Amino acid sequence: MTKEKTYQEKLDNLNPKKAIARGRKYFSEKEFGEKLRKYSGQIGTKIVYYSLLLYYAFKSPETPKKAKLTIAGALGYLILPLDVIPDFIPAVGFADDSAVIIYAVYQVLSHIDEEVKGNAKTRMEKIFGDSVDLENLQDPLEEKDKK
Repeated sequence: MTKEKTYQEKLDNLNPKKAIARGRKYFSEKEFGEKLRKYSGQIGTKIVYYSLLLYYAFKSPETPKKAKLTIAGALGYLILPLDVIPDFIPAVGFADDSAVIIYAVYQVLSHIDEEVKGNAKTRMEKIFGDSVDLENLQDPLEEKDKK
């Protein structure tokens, strides 16, 4: 059995809901910022953007506590040093983190408003500069409508 298949099996067996519950105790704004700074190039622009959407929805006073718990768990899982698939593995290391982030975005989608999106895009500009096309970042709501 190849390592890639093993990673795919681990990813297939990942339960995002359980991962989010486990990650809650690891969330901190400082750790989240450090993780983004250190790994933003490896994580990819879409997952960084989705992570920032979650972060700014978490900071919003309009977001209910239940949604904030989901967000804290997802971002905590991103920070978590021990993942289903370790982050240091090239190409697949952030696959489990990505799955959890995407799952969380769709769970709290109704709490991601224009202000949250604007804050996330501003932060993306600070992280990636001109190397990211802010106008064409995929909006999760638009993506959901296409399905």
